[in-house]
Amino acid sequence: MPIEGIIAIAIVAVIIVLLIIANIKVVTQTQAFVIERLGSYSATWKTGLHFKVPFVEKVAKVVTIKEQVADFQPQPVITKDNVTMQIDTVVYFQITDPKLYAYGVENPLFAIENLTATSLRNIIGELELDSTLTSRDIINAKMRSILDEATDPWGIKINRVELKNIVPPKEIRDAMEKQMKAERERRESILRAEGEKRSAILVAEGKKESIILAAEAEKQAAILRAEAIKESRIRESEGEAEAILKVQEATAESIRKINEAAPSDAVIKLKSLEAFAKAADGQSTKIIIPSQIQGLAGLAASAKEIFEN
Repeated sequence: MPIEGIIAIAIVAVIIVLLIIANIKVVTQTQAFVIERLGSYSATWKTGLHFKVPFVEKVAKVVTIKEQVADFQPQPVITKDNVTMQIDTVVYFQITDPKLYAYGVENPLFAIENLTATSLRNIIGELELDSTLTSRDIINAKMRSILDEATDPWGIKINRVELKNIVPPKEIRDAMEKQMKAERERRESILRAEGEKRSAILVAEGKKESIILAAEAEKQAAILRAEAIKESRIRESEGEAEAILKVQEATAESIRKINEAAPSDAVIKLKSLEAFAKAADGQSTKIIIPSQIQGLAGLAASAKEIFEN
């Protein structure tokens, strides 16, 4: 075979290989391919490896099946009480049917934006300004229901609709700011008054507690003083009782020793005379002398002579 023929075959083989490689398609997990064959819908390719027939089939649309976010520009709306405001919305949606999404409507995002603006005007037109500002959740739910129903034939599911900003006219914003400022000042006054009241209560409670503690301390001190006096008197009484007991014991011991000594009658009489002498040393100015003492005087004189001899 001539060299020219070999080269031609090689070129054709390379072209075929390149053509095969070019028509191998890998569909990722987050995508779906809409395939047309000779101009009409043929199939929807999902995750995996696919081969497209050259010159017969084509990828008409690559669809992202992840949840998407569409942030639309602010739309002018009029409330029931004729207040014009600007509201911008955020729509979270997901393509559930790639075929309907590809063939259902031209420019689906533009269609969703216009549908959102129209639905928003209809809903806000039934509400007054105050209700509009305080009923975001209700408005969001109504918007989601309306859009989800309208976009279902397009293969789109509306997961959530959020009112991003609600901007009333400047004069209303100024009035609202003044009202909010007055409300803040009123709350501040209330909090200040409550704080002062609380402070006064705490001071009074502190004084009361101080007085109670002082009284309790004085009471405790009085109790301790009384207990100390009581203890002192008890100790003094115990001491006196101990002394009396000692004296009585000494007297008893003396009597016992006297009894053991068996003193004579003369000694007893002499002791009586000594006792009388001690009594005479007192402060009394008049002494009555018993008759027995006279005899003791003679006994004393006789005893003196005996001791002298």
